Amino acid sequence: MIHTIYEYLLLRDLTTVPAEICFMLTIDDLGSAPDRIYDIVTWSLEVAGIRMVTFHIDTEDPAVCEPYIEEIRKVSGIAHLHLHQGEEYLEAGKGLSVMVVIGKSGRWEVTESIRRIAEEGVDPCDITEEMIEEHLTFRCAPDLIIKTGGSHLTDFLIWQSVYSELFFLDMNWEFFRKTDFLRALRDYQSRTRRFGA
Repeated sequence: MIHTIYEYLLLRDLTTVPAEICFMLTIDDLGSAPDRIYDIVTWSLEVAGIRMVTFHIDTEDPAVCEPYIEEIRKVSGIAHLHLHQGEEYLEAGKGLSVMVVIGKSGRWEVTESIRRIAEEGVDPCDITEEMIEEHLTFRCAPDLIIKTGGSHLTDFLIWQSVYSELFFLDMNWEFFRKTDFLRALRDYQSRTRRFGA
């Protein structure tokens, strides 16, 4: 009951929210609570202004996530799911954009972007930041990155997240509650974003 009241008060006081949120997870996080992704999407639907939620699962072997794929696919019942599992891609559902990326690193993405530009025969002297961004695999720029279980971030969106706000929680993923989600949004609201200035 107390948590419900606290959640209501937190939600009521939110006026400035991140349009794009990214959660960085390990395979152990996913295994401990695969249903938490669905929960967070549900909570995000209650917050006006959130347009995209991304989940990155850090693993060198995307196949190890296979036991949890059906749970992740349930998200397509309430949102527009973009699921990247290694070389496989699934798109399903409508509504809030939710991207789940399994096994793709930021270094891989930047390398692929440069490789595509090279394949187009672009002179190295003509390569610009804008050109690299146009060739990135994941077209998103999270306003807020949330990491549970300590301060170690995964190697994901290293180009796009340069100006992202970071929110760290000592608690493990399986204990992440709606209250914690709303606290992260409140913390974001209290910050002054400088975008490198």
